Amino acid sequence: MSKKKTEKFLSEKFVCSKCQHKGASVERLAMGDDSWGSFFNAQTHRYAFAACENCGFTEIYALDVLEGKDNLGSFLEWMFP
Repeated sequence: MSKKKTEKFLSEKFVCSKCQHKGASVERLAMGDDSWGSFFNAQTHRYAFAACENCGFTEIYALDVLEGKDNLGSFLEWMFP
């Protein structure tokens, strides 16, 4: 699934487990770890945060699971943070 498709899917299909509201605001975050990846500023872990538009409750999704491993995307995030 592409970046835009993932964000659109999460924002449209999200149902809040707290207030049952449909719809979310989606933000992406990439983080490195404490090994050589952080030395080179490589972002090895990618996540999407879906926040309920009504109450703000937020769920976190691993983008490696939703979109698959993306070595080119990780490289580009490293080159252009």
